[in-house]
Amino acid sequence: MRSYLDFEKPVAELEAKADELRALESKGEGYALAEEIGRLEAKAGQALKDLYAALTPWQKTLVARHPQRPHFKDYCAALIDEFTPLAGDRTFGEDEAVVGGFGRFRGEPVCIIGQEKGDSTETRIRHNFGMAKPEGYRKAVRLVELADRFGLPVLSFVDTAGAYPGIEAEERGQAEAIARSTEAWLGLGTPSVALVIGEGGSGGAIAIAAASRVMMLEHAIYSVISPEGAASILWRDTGRAQDAATGMKITAQDLLKFGVIDRIVSEPTGGAHRGREATIGRAGDALAAALAEMAGLSRDQIVEQRAEKFLAIGRNL
Repeated sequence: MRSYLDFEKPVAELEAKADELRALESKGEGYALAEEIGRLEAKAGQALKDLYAALTPWQKTLVARHPQRPHFKDYCAALIDEFTPLAGDRTFGEDEAVVGGFGRFRGEPVCIIGQEKGDSTETRIRHNFGMAKPEGYRKAVRLVELADRFGLPVLSFVDTAGAYPGIEAEERGQAEAIARSTEAWLGLGTPSVALVIGEGGSGGAIAIAAASRVMMLEHAIYSVISPEGAASILWRDTGRAQDAATGMKITAQDLLKFGVIDRIVSEPTGGAHRGREATIGRAGDALAAALAEMAGLSRDQIVEQRAEKFLAIGRNL
């Protein structure tokens, strides 16, 4: 069953009416309803197009968090062949909020790392809603170092509200683990591409997104803190999250303008959750194009270009 966001109510009403008429038609209780169904579907499609052509930053935040939006496991299953996951950080244990391993992307061997939120109560608990603990980031470091040793490009899929803020995570060195992961990505001597597929929250995101190329889906968000967190700090009122989202410039369009990201990957009308296969296909094409841009570069060139990319952020505002 399709889940609708609050601002999609006009579309929900039109599609519900079309479904009712379709049900009557299938039971033989209605006559010549095809034309009316078609009219309602066209009206709903246009309403959806108009809504998504002018989304506010807060509405984009809601779309980025949509429960039916494709997650890392969906991209991995569709884009990566012969995927072999690796577990554990060789220090403390396994963290399933970060999933990673090796496989083939369009025939070429790659390392792939992503944050998985889960799509059911059971999987969300198992993956800790995509919020990694130190062992998750240390696992990412282990994978990046292996990729560097064997000369493999690294693909990462970012989708987290932020690193896990619990006491046990702080006791095990959360900040240090995030810093070490960021350092490992910045020093990687092979091409790396990061794609924000939903939420890119704070250090929890940058720890696997300090890549040679950083891209975002059209309705994804990327920020130093969640809108709710910013509102609670600035105004002590989480109800002003919409104001915070607008002021923080968290959308892909704003971040492309500021030079924080390199490319926006378009989504079907209505968001990635309404066109999962199309979205994943476009993401795959964007990843392949980004890797092709770096083909033939030496290790020193890759590291230097990546460093210059991040040092240049904010210089020309």
